[in-house]
Amino acid sequence: MRCPFCKNDDTKVIDSRVADEGQAIRRRRSCVECGRRFSTVESAVLAVVKRNGVTEPFSREKVMRGVRRACQGRHVAEDALAKLAQQVEDTVRASGSAEIPSNEVGLAILGPLRDLDEVAYLRFASVYRSFDSVEDFQREIDDLRTAHGGVRAEAVSAEPVQSS
Repeated sequence: MRCPFCKNDDTKVIDSRVADEGQAIRRRRSCVECGRRFSTVESAVLAVVKRNGVTEPFSREKVMRGVRRACQGRHVAEDALAKLAQQVEDTVRASGSAEIPSNEVGLAILGPLRDLDEVAYLRFASVYRSFDSVEDFQREIDDLRTAHGGVRAEAVSAEPVQSS
């Protein structure tokens, strides 16, 4: 690590601590040449490989932007979006791979988003899974109903309820 003051390449680590909930290491360093001290933060870079082969660093903010778009007009707190983005990052980091395909990031978003807001989930899934027809939406809605122990749309009676 190069000293930010005198630009010398020879520095030594004085102290190391875990930072950012275990995602990074904060190191206190001392320059051998000028004796000044400074801190560095080191974290493992998680790269996302897009469909076209381009690699870019994982971005929690990018996850939040995409989910925020799906949640537009819904009552979803910004804190909930930040929590979801953290869950997604934790999930993709847990894979143990330094590079992860973008479709795995999308899959990691779907689960927590489904729990957060079903309408936003349907919006996101329709783009992510490239829905082509109403049947695609219906199939996904039926899956949501089944997952919640609900009744399938075909089983609901169309007869009006009479009151006495």
